[in-house]
Amino acid sequence: MNEQTLEKMSSMRLYGMQRSFRQVVDTSRLNELTADELVSQLVESEWDDRHNRAVDRSLKNARFRYKASIEMIDYSIDRGLDPNLINRLAECTYLDNHQSLIITGSTGTGKSFIASALGNQACLKGYKVLYANTTRLLSQLKLAKADGSSLQELAKIEKQDLLILDDFGIQPFDAAGRMILMDIIEDRHSKRSTIIAGQIPISEWYDIIGEGTLADAILDRIVHEAHMIELKGESLRRKKKLDL
Repeated sequence: MNEQTLEKMSSMRLYGMQRSFRQVVDTSRLNELTADELVSQLVESEWDDRHNRAVDRSLKNARFRYKASIEMIDYSIDRGLDPNLINRLAECTYLDNHQSLIITGSTGTGKSFIASALGNQACLKGYKVLYANTTRLLSQLKLAKADGSSLQELAKIEKQDLLILDDFGIQPFDAAGRMILMDIIEDRHSKRSTIIAGQIPISEWYDIIGEGTLADAILDRIVHEAHMIELKGESLRRKKKLDL
């Protein structure tokens, strides 16, 4: 009877429930549990299993640059990083409020790592996240526009609870890139959250984006009401090499 039950659980893809029930049977605890306790344990195990698999899928689909977590962020080096702000962001209420975050700083100060850590935290809490190099993403969307699939690709981006645009502004935006960036920001404005990380100071974004009207429109939607992290100091990568 128990083996048949286990097989049915497997065929229905109730893997967490199956694993928990097998453990109860193998440890001869079946008669020790009341019906309510058994049901509660099975449901809890199935819920945990599905949640963990969903998180694994989210982490895989996000394609983070670094395997980073909030716990791995280093505060020992003075780079103007506020632990209280990071802890507040780790609660992910900014995602519920559709707020964004801008991380700036010179090369090697940890912008991508912090963005990846916050993205990882969002995945753990059940949000859908996409991490992308800005230049590469815009290039892909230009190609999609050429073959007529850009609307579909933009729709996928719009559905992400959190979009992380890394290495923002490394290359000046051309006309096509500006328009695509505007489409992305417009679709997400007041609906979804975006993290933008780059070494270019915000004061120079206007010139990097180019074309006054579009630059004004994009900056108005990105900068206002966004959380800010401005990292200071020398490159952590360079410092680690010198310390070796």
